[in-house]
Amino acid sequence: MRVIIVDDEPLARAILREHLAAHADVEIVGECANGFEAVKAIGELAPDLVFLDIQMPKLDGFEVVELAGTKTHYVFVTAYDQFALRAFEVHAIDYLLKPFGRARLDAALAHARTRLGASPLQALGQQAAGLQAVVQEAAQEAVRQRGPLSRVLIRDGARVHVVPAADIDYIEAQDDYIAICAGGKRWLKNQRLSELEGQLDPHAFLRVHRSYIVNVGAVARIEPLGRDSHCAVLRDGVRIPVSRSGYARVRDLIR
Repeated sequence: MRVIIVDDEPLARAILREHLAAHADVEIVGECANGFEAVKAIGELAPDLVFLDIQMPKLDGFEVVELAGTKTHYVFVTAYDQFALRAFEVHAIDYLLKPFGRARLDAALAHARTRLGASPLQALGQQAAGLQAVVQEAAQEAVRQRGPLSRVLIRDGARVHVVPAADIDYIEAQDDYIAICAGGKRWLKNQRLSELEGQLDPHAFLRVHRSYIVNVGAVARIEPLGRDSHCAVLRDGVRIPVSRSGYARVRDLIR
């Protein structure tokens, strides 16, 4: 089993290294101190398993998974239990709460070995059984506390663009992608418009058309186009079509 350790604390990496050394079938192929290093290492080394801290500089653990993908398997390692439900949502194998002992790590490795050898259907069942005990009470609190996205991550080859949500002017659906437009620049991201809509602050971003979300603060005015159609004119002059239902939603906010 080829493993990468990702944690910004050298001591935490050393403890994991020591515990993993007791397992003859585990080979540590890399260590990373931040999220950007992790995304690069996962792409280059293609490990079987990543032990991944959540709260790190530059990128957090969930952003690493978003950018690196779910082809590899993840065990989240953190001192905070409020992220348990979100770990379950991104199909983590296990969730280790610091400080953990050797026995708890051994159990996580046992889950990983089983998952790596399981069929996709078996893996889903094992994941549900293994994580639901951790998730319960802390999970619901996590949902209540999780706020809207403060930034959007866009992978462009080996580069990662970090776009503050407040800087986004509008987002346009384009087949299987979305175009995120901010400050005159445009990035493509492989995501559904409806999915991103649910992650953004609903008081700042409005779905004004089936293919467009706009930042209300970027709208200069609404203009009529015909009897029942309108467009939003942004501060930089870009014109965005507004559907009848979108007009009803945005009208009162920009008066």
